[in-house]
Amino acid sequence: MAEATVVPLGDLSGLSDGQMRTCAAGPYELLVCRVKGALYALEDRCSHAETTLSDGLLTGYSVVCPRHGAAFDVRTGEHAGPPAWCGVPTFAVVEAAGTATVEVPAVRAPAVPPTDQPQMRFRTR
Repeated sequence: MAEATVVPLGDLSGLSDGQMRTCAAGPYELLVCRVKGALYALEDRCSHAETTLSDGLLTGYSVVCPRHGAAFDVRTGEHAGPPAWCGVPTFAVVEAAGTATVEVPAVRAPAVPPTDQPQMRFRTR
């Protein structure tokens, strides 16, 4: 099992419902958002276009990538469908005694396309 690092995110009590904030945590840039009183953290990178999700729109539990409209559930990281071909990593946030922390792997896992998806090949003339 890979080593994990607990990273302090500071006081996020001022982050209101529907708001987002970016934070660096180990090898990850995270998007931290508050929805219905709970904090959620996911990688701030769309799995489709590698665009920052923090520039997108948060509606309920869904954050939408500003580039092509791929949507991700902030609770699970699952994608809602094309154009994204997979979800994004999520990380548990603990909020206690006026500070929030998140646990992330010490080393970033490489992005690998899912094996159940057909691989597209393009040919030029």
